[in-house]
Amino acid sequence: MPKSYLSEEERRELMAEGVSDNTLYAIEAGEARRADDMQTAWAWLALAEIPAPALLAAKRVNGADWIRARGLRTDTADAAYGKDWLDREI
Repeated sequence: MPKSYLSEEERRELMAEGVSDNTLYAIEAGEARRADDMQTAWAWLALAEIPAPALLAAKRVNGADWIRARGLRTDTADAAYGKDWLDREI
């Protein structure tokens, strides 16, 4: 797991509230950004399950290589658009 910027108490409280893993990853990424640690922020986001439409939008705005360079999970988009979606026009 990437470096955490949450205290153990903050993490425990979030888990007790029942936040999803994706929400926890987003919170961790936000805390890493606030600490000006973009490498860790992207590492947290790379763990998240990102909805297919959001990945498609990211591809259209930033390109396929941008998604690959950040190591983002693409399984939702792979299922929705086909395994080769990053390499073709949709």
